[in-house]
Amino acid sequence: MKAPAGAAGVRRHSGARSVARKLALQALYRWQLNEGPWQDLVAEFGDADDMARADAAYFRALVEGVWRARAELDARLATFADRAPQQLDPIEHAALLIGLYELGYLAEVPYRVAINEAVSLARRFGATDGHKFVNAVLDRAARVLRPDEH
Repeated sequence: MKAPAGAAGVRRHSGARSVARKLALQALYRWQLNEGPWQDLVAEFGDADDMARADAAYFRALVEGVWRARAELDARLATFADRAPQQLDPIEHAALLIGLYELGYLAEVPYRVAINEAVSLARRFGATDGHKFVNAVLDRAARVLRPDEH
């Protein structure tokens, strides 16, 4: 897969990327409840308290990338999950979209990092056992999207 515009050149400290993923999860959760342009999400969450500790370029790349690739990501998600994306809890869905985006579009992110970060987000913000579902789905996805790494 080719990365959408804005995804290139977004390397920085992993802690700052973790914060960026957390903010992206929150933005994508909000977007599922009230759809709008990715630019609005970036502007809305750009003033978040945690943004000072986040990799802002990576946050933008995740939000824009997922927003642009949503149809493809959901189509892929449907092949790896046992239920339709529309039936997923919004937190788990957002974590899966981020993980699938990183696995499919951001080759510089090791597959284990993409999976672990998404699982961590689901564990922190999702339903009780939602992280187990996220882990299983992304593990299946990594076997297909990153066969040489897995």
